[in-house]
Amino acid sequence: MAAQELKHLISDAPRVMVADGSKLVRKLIADVLARELPGVQVVGCSSIAEARAALEAGPVDLVTTALSLPDGDGLELARSVREAAGQAYVPVIVVSGDAQQHLVERRFTEYVTDYFDKSLGHDALAEFIRGYVQPQPIVGATVLYVEDSRVVAEATKRMLERQQLKVIHVLTAEEAFALLTAESLGRIPDKIDLVLTDVTLKGELSGRDVVERIRIDFAYGKRRLPVLVMTGDGNQHNQSELLRAGANDLVQKPIEERLLVTKVLFQLRVSRLDGGRPN
Repeated sequence: MAAQELKHLISDAPRVMVADGSKLVRKLIADVLARELPGVQVVGCSSIAEARAALEAGPVDLVTTALSLPDGDGLELARSVREAAGQAYVPVIVVSGDAQQHLVERRFTEYVTDYFDKSLGHDALAEFIRGYVQPQPIVGATVLYVEDSRVVAEATKRMLERQQLKVIHVLTAEEAFALLTAESLGRIPDKIDLVLTDVTLKGELSGRDVVERIRIDFAYGKRRLPVLVMTGDGNQHNQSELLRAGANDLVQKPIEERLLVTKVLFQLRVSRLDGGRPN
């Protein structure tokens, strides 16, 4: 899905709700929205009560909410958005210092679209919000994609290549390790910026092995080389184990293009905020 196609998820005169007890966070998000979406109406809410009143006043195009609000749980607000009369299905994003812990423990509900951990910093938060409202391609970034189904791989490659990303597709974990080793020795021209792997692969090694070897054997941290894992396994324990092993995030199958693109571009931007890996 191209950037212009993603943008139409947000209306021409968007109304965006920002629910957070922190005035600083509300202002930061509002400033990003104002820069990226001319004419945006930002509805700042410091509590669930204020947010519900705002929903009664009219539908919104995007919602960000803290997990902890003065009068309750942000997940309850997410549910209120989904159940509000006349409200379309829009992105509901949790912005919290506890987001990563909630993710690992699989405590997010189906009412939440995505999440951001405040520990990543204000610059990363700005990039994250920008990725939703005005996604920009990262031209030339290289994704190493591990997928043993050629049919799935072809469809997913098209999603990523529409964002002007270069995709190197391999069928097995062993091929991925060979490429990463060659790159580390300067034997291939490409610098691998992100790894995307299916959790289930043919052969002895799985997507979890890909994650663990990148984190342990290659010693690449999450922001030096992001790793996203695609999984159709709804088991919360198995999902938590992938995250504990070092996956940056999970992409649920069947893959929804907008969410895949948002997650990939966000991880690339966060990596580049740190300068990425040395060449």
